[in-house]
Amino acid sequence: MTYETFDSSAIASAGSPVAGSPGHRLRRNKVPEVTVYFWVIKVLCTTVGETAADLLAEKAGLGLTGVSVLMSAVLAVVLVVQFRTKAYRAGVYWAAVALISVVGTLISDNLTDNMGVPLETSTTVFAVILAVVFGVWYRRERTLSIHHIDTTSRESFYWLAVLFTFALGTAAGDLVSERMDLGYWLSAVLFALAIAAVAVAHFALGLYAVWSFWIAYILTRPLGASIGDYLSQPSADGGLGLGTVVTSVLFLAVILALVVYLAVSRKDVTDPESGVRQVA
Repeated sequence: MTYETFDSSAIASAGSPVAGSPGHRLRRNKVPEVTVYFWVIKVLCTTVGETAADLLAEKAGLGLTGVSVLMSAVLAVVLVVQFRTKAYRAGVYWAAVALISVVGTLISDNLTDNMGVPLETSTTVFAVILAVVFGVWYRRERTLSIHHIDTTSRESFYWLAVLFTFALGTAAGDLVSERMDLGYWLSAVLFALAIAAVAVAHFALGLYAVWSFWIAYILTRPLGASIGDYLSQPSADGGLGLGTVVTSVLFLAVILALVVYLAVSRKDVTDPESGVRQVA
Protein backbone atom coordinates (compact mmCIF):
# COMPACT_ATOMS: atom_id res chain seq x y z
CA MET A 1 0.00 0.00 0.00
CA THR A 2 1.16 3.50 -0.84
CA TYR A 3 0.11 6.88 0.43
CA GLU A 4 -0.32 10.27 -1.14
CA THR A 5 -0.97 13.56 0.63
CA PHE A 6 -3.54 16.12 -0.37
CA ASP A 7 -3.86 19.78 0.36
CA SER A 8 -6.86 20.45 2.59
CA SER A 9 -7.00 24.03 1.29
CA ALA A 10 -8.19 22.59 -2.03
CA ILE A 11 -11.46 21.76 -0.35
CA ALA A 12 -12.21 25.42 0.23
CA SER A 13 -11.13 26.41 -3.26
CA ALA A 14 -13.40 23.73 -4.72
CA GLY A 15 -16.38 25.28 -3.05
CA SER A 16 -16.69 23.38 0.23
CA PRO A 17 -18.65 25.17 2.92
CA VAL A 18 -16.66 26.90 5.61
CA ALA A 19 -16.92 25.44 9.09
CA GLY A 20 -19.55 27.23 11.08
CA SER A 21 -21.27 28.73 8.04
CA PRO A 22 -25.08 28.84 8.29
CA GLY A 23 -26.90 25.78 7.02
CA HIS A 24 -23.73 23.72 6.46
CA ARG A 25 -21.99 21.09 8.55
CA LEU A 26 -18.61 19.75 7.55
CA ARG A 27 -18.41 15.96 7.47
CA ARG A 28 -15.97 13.41 6.19
CA ASN A 29 -16.24 12.48 2.53
CA LYS A 30 -19.22 10.15 2.16
CA VAL A 31 -17.99 8.20 -0.88
CA PRO A 32 -14.96 5.93 -1.38
CA GLU A 33 -11.72 6.77 -3.09
CA VAL A 34 -11.63 5.67 -6.74
CA THR A 35 -9.36 2.63 -6.68
CA VAL A 36 -9.37 -0.60 -8.67
CA TYR A 37 -11.71 -2.00 -6.01
CA PHE A 38 -14.19 0.78 -6.76
CA TRP A 39 -14.42 -0.07 -10.45
CA VAL A 40 -14.55 -3.84 -9.89
CA ILE A 41 -17.41 -3.55 -7.39
CA LYS A 42 -19.18 -0.98 -9.59
CA VAL A 43 -19.18 -3.34 -12.59
CA LEU A 44 -20.32 -6.23 -10.40
CA CYS A 45 -23.16 -4.08 -9.03
CA THR A 46 -24.30 -3.20 -12.55
CA THR A 47 -24.33 -6.89 -13.44
CA VAL A 48 -26.44 -7.65 -10.38
CA GLY A 49 -28.70 -4.74 -11.30
CA GLU A 50 -29.45 -6.40 -14.62
CA THR A 51 -29.81 -10.01 -13.45
CA ALA A 52 -31.61 -9.23 -10.17
CA ALA A 53 -34.19 -7.07 -11.94
CA ASP A 54 -34.87 -9.91 -14.40
CA LEU A 55 -34.93 -12.47 -11.60
CA LEU A 56 -37.47 -10.60 -9.47
CA ALA A 57 -39.66 -9.61 -12.41
CA GLU A 58 -39.78 -13.01 -14.09
CA LYS A 59 -38.88 -15.79 -11.65
CA ALA A 60 -40.52 -14.23 -8.57
CA GLY A 61 -43.58 -13.29 -10.61
CA LEU A 62 -43.70 -9.70 -9.34
CA GLY A 63 -43.66 -8.07 -12.76
CA LEU A 64 -41.93 -4.82 -13.57
CA THR A 65 -44.38 -2.67 -11.62
CA GLY A 66 -44.26 -4.80 -8.48
CA VAL A 67 -40.47 -5.06 -8.52
CA SER A 68 -40.15 -1.33 -9.13
CA VAL A 69 -42.27 -0.46 -6.10
CA LEU A 70 -40.52 -3.00 -3.86
CA MET A 71 -36.96 -2.08 -4.82
CA SER A 72 -37.66 1.66 -4.70
CA ALA A 73 -38.94 1.27 -1.13
CA VAL A 74 -35.87 -0.74 -0.09
CA LEU A 75 -33.58 1.78 -1.77
CA ALA A 76 -35.29 4.65 0.06
CA VAL A 77 -34.61 2.94 3.41
CA VAL A 78 -30.94 2.32 2.59
CA LEU A 79 -30.46 5.90 1.38
CA VAL A 80 -31.91 7.21 4.65
CA VAL A 81 -29.29 5.15 6.49
CA GLN A 82 -26.59 6.38 4.09
CA PHE A 83 -27.50 10.04 4.65
CA ARG A 84 -27.54 9.54 8.42
CA THR A 85 -23.99 8.20 8.53
CA LYS A 86 -21.28 10.72 9.36
CA ALA A 87 -18.65 9.24 7.06
CA TYR A 88 -18.22 6.68 4.30
CA ARG A 89 -19.23 3.17 5.37
CA ALA A 90 -18.46 0.52 2.77
CA GLY A 91 -21.42 -1.74 3.56
CA VAL A 92 -24.05 0.99 3.49
CA TYR A 93 -22.58 2.78 0.48
CA TRP A 94 -22.31 -0.29 -1.75
CA ALA A 95 -25.73 -1.56 -0.69
CA ALA A 96 -27.11 1.75 -1.96
CA VAL A 97 -25.20 1.41 -5.25
CA ALA A 98 -26.41 -2.17 -5.79
CA LEU A 99 -30.02 -1.17 -5.12
CA ILE A 100 -29.83 1.97 -7.23
CA SER A 101 -28.48 -0.14 -10.09
CA VAL A 102 -31.62 -2.26 -9.90
CA VAL A 103 -33.93 0.76 -9.67
CA GLY A 104 -32.15 2.58 -12.51
CA THR A 105 -32.54 -0.50 -14.68
CA LEU A 106 -36.22 -0.77 -13.79
CA ILE A 107 -36.89 2.89 -14.64
CA SER A 108 -35.57 2.36 -18.15
CA ASP A 109 -37.28 -1.03 -18.55
CA ASN A 110 -40.63 0.37 -17.42
CA LEU A 111 -40.47 3.16 -19.98
CA THR A 112 -39.55 0.73 -22.75
CA ASP A 113 -41.64 -2.34 -21.92
CA ASN A 114 -44.67 -0.93 -20.08
CA MET A 115 -45.05 2.49 -21.69
CA GLY A 116 -43.64 1.79 -25.14
CA VAL A 117 -41.19 4.69 -25.08
CA PRO A 118 -38.56 4.23 -27.84
CA LEU A 119 -35.00 3.72 -26.61
CA GLU A 120 -33.89 6.73 -28.64
CA THR A 121 -36.32 8.90 -26.68
CA SER A 122 -35.51 7.51 -23.24
CA THR A 123 -31.75 7.73 -23.90
CA THR A 124 -32.10 11.37 -24.92
CA VAL A 125 -34.35 12.24 -21.97
CA PHE A 126 -32.03 10.59 -19.43
CA ALA A 127 -29.02 12.35 -20.97
CA VAL A 128 -30.78 15.72 -20.70
CA ILE A 129 -31.86 15.07 -17.10
CA LEU A 130 -28.35 14.02 -16.13
CA ALA A 131 -26.92 17.15 -17.77
CA VAL A 132 -29.39 19.27 -15.81
CA VAL A 133 -28.41 17.54 -12.55
CA PHE A 134 -24.74 18.22 -13.24
CA GLY A 135 -25.50 21.81 -14.23
CA VAL A 136 -27.50 22.59 -11.09
CA TRP A 137 -24.98 20.71 -8.93
CA TYR A 138 -22.08 22.75 -10.30
CA ARG A 139 -23.98 26.03 -10.17
CA ARG A 140 -24.78 25.48 -6.50
CA GLU A 141 -21.55 23.85 -5.29
CA ARG A 142 -18.96 25.03 -7.87
CA THR A 143 -17.56 21.51 -8.08
CA LEU A 144 -18.59 18.05 -9.27
CA SER A 145 -15.67 16.34 -7.54
CA ILE A 146 -16.50 13.14 -5.68
CA HIS A 147 -13.63 13.85 -3.30
CA HIS A 148 -15.74 16.43 -1.50
CA ILE A 149 -19.13 14.79 -0.96
CA ASP A 150 -19.20 16.18 2.56
CA THR A 151 -22.52 18.03 2.86
CA THR A 152 -26.12 16.91 2.56
CA SER A 153 -26.55 19.04 -0.56
CA ARG A 154 -23.60 17.48 -2.37
CA GLU A 155 -24.60 13.99 -1.32
CA SER A 156 -28.11 14.58 -2.66
CA PHE A 157 -26.76 15.68 -6.03
CA TYR A 158 -24.33 12.76 -6.05
CA TRP A 159 -26.98 10.07 -5.58
CA LEU A 160 -29.35 11.75 -8.02
CA ALA A 161 -26.57 11.74 -10.62
CA VAL A 162 -25.76 8.09 -9.88
CA LEU A 163 -29.41 7.12 -10.38
CA PHE A 164 -29.61 8.74 -13.80
CA THR A 165 -26.23 7.36 -14.90
CA PHE A 166 -27.71 3.90 -14.36
CA ALA A 167 -30.91 4.78 -16.19
CA LEU A 168 -28.97 6.38 -19.05
CA GLY A 169 -26.49 3.52 -19.22
CA THR A 170 -29.34 1.00 -19.39
CA ALA A 171 -31.20 2.80 -22.17
CA ALA A 172 -28.08 3.65 -24.18
CA GLY A 173 -26.68 0.15 -23.77
CA ASP A 174 -29.92 -1.46 -24.93
CA LEU A 175 -30.09 0.96 -27.85
CA VAL A 176 -26.55 0.16 -29.01
CA SER A 177 -27.03 -3.58 -28.54
CA GLU A 178 -30.28 -3.63 -30.49
CA ARG A 179 -29.17 -1.33 -33.29
CA MET A 180 -25.80 -3.02 -33.83
CA ASP A 181 -27.03 -6.55 -33.00
CA LEU A 182 -23.63 -7.50 -31.60
CA GLY A 183 -24.70 -10.06 -29.05
CA TYR A 184 -23.81 -10.04 -25.37
CA TRP A 185 -20.10 -10.88 -25.59
CA LEU A 186 -19.21 -8.47 -28.36
CA SER A 187 -21.27 -5.75 -26.67
CA ALA A 188 -19.22 -6.22 -23.50
CA VAL A 189 -16.01 -5.92 -25.53
CA LEU A 190 -17.30 -2.76 -27.23
CA PHE A 191 -18.12 -1.03 -23.93
CA ALA A 192 -14.84 -2.17 -22.38
CA LEU A 193 -12.98 -0.61 -25.29
CA ALA A 194 -14.98 2.60 -24.83
CA ILE A 195 -13.93 2.73 -21.16
CA ALA A 196 -10.32 2.06 -22.19
CA ALA A 197 -10.54 4.97 -24.63
CA VAL A 198 -11.73 7.25 -21.81
CA ALA A 199 -8.79 6.10 -19.68
CA VAL A 200 -6.35 6.86 -22.50
CA ALA A 201 -7.95 10.27 -23.03
CA HIS A 202 -7.56 11.02 -19.34
CA PHE A 203 -4.04 9.75 -18.67
CA ALA A 204 -2.45 10.48 -22.05
CA LEU A 205 -4.42 13.41 -23.42
CA GLY A 206 -5.37 15.21 -20.23
CA LEU A 207 -9.16 14.79 -20.29
CA TYR A 208 -10.54 16.49 -17.16
CA ALA A 209 -10.64 13.97 -14.29
CA VAL A 210 -14.22 14.75 -13.25
CA TRP A 211 -15.62 14.17 -16.74
CA SER A 212 -13.42 11.11 -17.23
CA PHE A 213 -14.88 9.63 -14.06
CA TRP A 214 -18.53 10.27 -14.90
CA ILE A 215 -18.22 9.11 -18.54
CA ALA A 216 -16.58 5.88 -17.37
CA TYR A 217 -19.23 5.56 -14.65
CA ILE A 218 -21.99 5.68 -17.25
CA LEU A 219 -20.23 3.18 -19.53
CA THR A 220 -19.76 0.61 -16.77
CA ARG A 221 -23.56 0.18 -16.68
CA PRO A 222 -23.94 -1.34 -20.16
CA LEU A 223 -20.64 -3.20 -19.68
CA GLY A 224 -21.92 -4.91 -16.53
CA ALA A 225 -25.32 -5.57 -18.10
CA SER A 226 -23.72 -7.22 -21.14
CA ILE A 227 -21.62 -9.43 -18.89
CA GLY A 228 -24.66 -10.34 -16.81
CA ASP A 229 -26.76 -11.18 -19.87
CA TYR A 230 -23.93 -13.22 -21.38
CA LEU A 231 -23.63 -15.33 -18.24
CA SER A 232 -27.33 -15.70 -17.45
CA GLN A 233 -29.13 -15.99 -20.79
CA PRO A 234 -29.70 -19.36 -22.52
CA SER A 235 -27.10 -20.59 -24.97
CA ALA A 236 -29.70 -20.44 -27.73
CA ASP A 237 -29.80 -16.66 -27.21
CA GLY A 238 -26.02 -16.28 -27.17
CA GLY A 239 -25.42 -16.66 -23.43
CA LEU A 240 -23.76 -19.27 -21.23
CA GLY A 241 -27.04 -20.36 -19.68
CA LEU A 242 -26.10 -20.00 -16.01
CA GLY A 243 -29.46 -18.39 -15.25
CA THR A 244 -30.30 -15.23 -13.32
CA VAL A 245 -30.28 -17.01 -9.94
CA VAL A 246 -26.77 -18.44 -10.23
CA THR A 247 -25.37 -15.27 -11.80
CA SER A 248 -26.94 -12.98 -9.18
CA VAL A 249 -25.81 -15.14 -6.24
CA LEU A 250 -22.29 -15.49 -7.66
CA PHE A 251 -21.80 -11.77 -8.19
CA LEU A 252 -23.41 -10.84 -4.88
CA ALA A 253 -21.01 -13.20 -3.10
CA VAL A 254 -18.01 -11.54 -4.75
CA ILE A 255 -19.38 -8.06 -3.96
CA LEU A 256 -19.91 -9.05 -0.31
CA ALA A 257 -16.37 -10.44 -0.02
CA LEU A 258 -14.82 -7.28 -1.49
CA VAL A 259 -16.96 -4.94 0.64
CA VAL A 260 -16.06 -6.84 3.82
CA TYR A 261 -12.40 -6.62 2.84
CA LEU A 262 -12.65 -2.86 2.28
CA ALA A 263 -14.58 -2.35 5.51
CA VAL A 264 -11.79 -4.07 7.43
CA SER A 265 -8.76 -2.78 5.52
CA ARG A 266 -10.16 0.74 4.89
CA LYS A 267 -8.05 0.94 1.73
CA ASP A 268 -10.59 3.17 0.04
CA VAL A 269 -11.04 5.64 2.91
CA THR A 270 -9.65 9.17 3.09
CA ASP A 271 -8.60 10.32 6.56
CA PRO A 272 -9.28 14.08 6.60
CA GLU A 273 -7.72 14.50 10.01
CA SER A 274 -4.30 13.20 9.01
CA GLY A 275 -4.41 14.69 5.53
CA VAL A 276 -3.32 11.37 4.07
CA ARG A 277 -5.17 9.43 1.41
CA GLN A 278 -4.77 5.68 1.32
CA VAL A 279 -4.34 4.34 -2.19
CA ALA A 280 -4.53 0.63 -2.94
